[in-house]
Amino acid sequence: MQVGVAYSEAGQQIWMTIEVPDEATVRHAIDRSGILRSFPTIDLQTQKVGVFGRLVKLDTALQPGDRVEIYRPITCDPQTVPRRDGEGDDEE
Repeated sequence: MQVGVAYSEAGQQIWMTIEVPDEATVRHAIDRSGILRSFPTIDLQTQKVGVFGRLVKLDTALQPGDRVEIYRPITCDPQTVPRRDGEGDDEE
């Protein structure tokens, strides 16, 4: 069956379609994709993974057409990111 594997980091992203056995898991698809060689900073022990935006475990079984996503940690400094809670708005 065919599934997609996607990952993105600053300035570089990849989304590929690969062929995996019918009983493949998320981990199997990631390993087969070769994405861990292309992005050696990926750490599946700490980074979350998902299928179509829904968090899943590495041993989750895949369905034909699924898109496996590897999520990177958010790396922003809360001191420098503007708040979005209405602070500074003139409306009351």
